Amino acid sequence: MSAPDPGALVVGNCSGFYGDRLSAMREMLTGDPRPDVLTGDYLAELTMLILGRDQLRDAGLGYARTFLRQAEDCLGLLVEGGTRLVVNAGGLNPAGLAEKVREAARGLGLDVPVAHVEGDDVRSLGVSGHPWPEGALTANAYLGAAPITAALAGGAQVVVTGRCADASLVVGPAAWHHGWAYDDPAALDALAGATVAGHVLECGTHATGGNFSGFLDLPRDATPLGFPLAEVAADGSCVVTKQAGTGGAVTVDTVTAQLVYEVQTERYLTPDVTVRLDTVALEADGPDRVRVSGTVGEAPPETLKVSVSVLGGMRNHVDLVLTGLDLDAKEAWVRAQLEPRLSAASVTWTRSAAPDPDADTQQGASRTLRCTVRDADKGPVDRAFTAAVVDLALGSYPGFAPVAPPAPATPYGVHRAAYVARGEVEAVVVHDDGAREVVVDGGARPTGSRGSGPGGPRTSTSDEPGGRGATSPGEEPRDPVSVTKAPLGTFVHARSGDKGGDANLGLWVRHDDHPAYDDRVAWLLDVATPAWVTALLPEAEGLAVEVHPLPNLGGVNVLLPGLLGDGVAASARFDPQAKGLGEWARGRSVDLPEGLL
Repeated sequence: MSAPDPGALVVGNCSGFYGDRLSAMREMLTGDPRPDVLTGDYLAELTMLILGRDQLRDAGLGYARTFLRQAEDCLGLLVEGGTRLVVNAGGLNPAGLAEKVREAARGLGLDVPVAHVEGDDVRSLGVSGHPWPEGALTANAYLGAAPITAALAGGAQVVVTGRCADASLVVGPAAWHHGWAYDDPAALDALAGATVAGHVLECGTHATGGNFSGFLDLPRDATPLGFPLAEVAADGSCVVTKQAGTGGAVTVDTVTAQLVYEVQTERYLTPDVTVRLDTVALEADGPDRVRVSGTVGEAPPETLKVSVSVLGGMRNHVDLVLTGLDLDAKEAWVRAQLEPRLSAASVTWTRSAAPDPDADTQQGASRTLRCTVRDADKGPVDRAFTAAVVDLALGSYPGFAPVAPPAPATPYGVHRAAYVARGEVEAVVVHDDGAREVVVDGGARPTGSRGSGPGGPRTSTSDEPGGRGATSPGEEPRDPVSVTKAPLGTFVHARSGDKGGDANLGLWVRHDDHPAYDDRVAWLLDVATPAWVTALLPEAEGLAVEVHPLPNLGGVNVLLPGLLGDGVAASARFDPQAKGLGEWARGRSVDLPEGLL
């Protein structure tokens, strides 16, 4: 174990989403070690829709209200310890949240300089040919780290942003502390390293064992998982760790799990830098310490991503229970009875797996059948829908029962990603004294590319399995290699998630002392083709599956475009955010070479 770098900036996280553990901010500000900078990520694609709906009710809202509760509780600790606080909790109204924080500080008799960043709201550009309607609920460009750096340089102790790139919450303070210049090509690797640190931290306890497929190897008592820290060095490398006495663990696998979460290719695009994820190297650096190094950075893209959400209409659903025998006939009858009564524009039926009719509990002998309806208007999915269901209560299949009482229709949103030229977006820092500073939110643009990648992704047009006995699930091996049918998760970890309507799935070989580790990695890199993924996950049939090798991490990242339809708020899929997709993949049986077991 190496000694902590005394020149490193210690950055912590206290929120991975809007609704995360409220006590986390206080825990981080009273724990050991105490961070120099504490960050919080409150925004996701679904959150922007939620905040947009808040603003429809009250124009003064649009920010993460839970953050304000945390800040009111912890401003005294912040001042006492000198920690800087950087959060994207401003959402659609960073100015409003910044003023609320100032009011809270004044009420406590504290002097807390608060700055906010604005300029990400680009709804007004919708009238000039951009691919979102003038009436879009939200349209927010992902700003980078430069405005955060400027706010800290201007003396802010609290920095509130709107929609910025998640990792930029860490990059901004690191650039401020170490003096990196965003327009300096020599700083690209450092910016990329800090971006990796930010990506590891952004989802909070994901980095310490939350939602981790290897949870059986971690402590599993009632102690809450600790939120992560990163000691960011001057070259951008870092050590990921956590505070003493907190739950969970920081291992190479828990860090890998977050690194491959919700990324799309081996090149991770941010407003600050393009990160070559295939260059990242991880190694254990002692108990609950993982060193992250070697990251190569390239020029950031010329455009900024825009998160757009529009109100898609109204939706409703009902879950019906079917029990025991003749389940297919029961389903067919109730559908035949209900469908003529439905006038919604979209009707989707989904069902759970067939149960064991001889199960020893009634629940175990039952299946659920869900009917989801969507329409531009409320009428077809509100009382007209629920009344049609209730009318069948005594006149349909035996055992007819809904899981819950009828509910009113609710609005749903549709998320879309768009892109704008950097020059169309003006990032502005509003300092505590009201002074406005326009910040050029751009990065270095060196000529030429740096380094060489693995040759690009495997796509659905290059899907032949490789050698080493690689096969699609259910196929005979092409080489004379003895195989055993076993779950993929026998030695492969997974982490999955959503990006709008796309799902991503990271697969990597468990980092342990198994003598066949290198061969296991070679097998996974060889076998993981789009055809193999489609056979592994039949729901991917017909999708343009991409597989991106990440050999340094011992695995691959899989992109499944369109698996989630119009995104979480509109999807009728069983798992609309693909959170369990990885666990489904790990549970599927594949042919594993016996020499790897």
